[in-house]
Amino acid sequence: HVQLVESGGGSVQAGGFLRLSCAASGYLYSSYCMGWFRQAAGKEREGIATIDGDGSAIYADSVKGRFTITRDKGTNTLYLQMDNLQSEDTAMYYCAISDHYSSRVADFAYWGQGTQVTVS
Repeated sequence: HVQLVESGGGSVQAGGFLRLSCAASGYLYSSYCMGWFRQAAGKEREGIATIDGDGSAIYADSVKGRFTITRDKGTNTLYLQMDNLQSEDTAMYYCAISDHYSSRVADFAYWGQGTQVTVS
């Protein structure tokens, strides 16, 4: 049973920063892919950053150069450093796990409950 718990969301002003964390527990393969997704009100969930077991990352164009995804395999924790936040970054942010390298929502089987990020 895989469990994901996100934390670190909150409210910030435009130009500010936040660091999200996602603690994973349960039976996990060392090569699994982890990712951050977000869903704004009235919009579909979108992938913004994913990272594989070797540390290779994929970013959505909308966050390239502002967001950084990292993972600590020793503690099974995923991070998302978000800098220069803008109002369009306002959304519920989710972490998820896939058994293969992907950025597609449909490829991720395990999801956290989400953490809200609001930028004003």
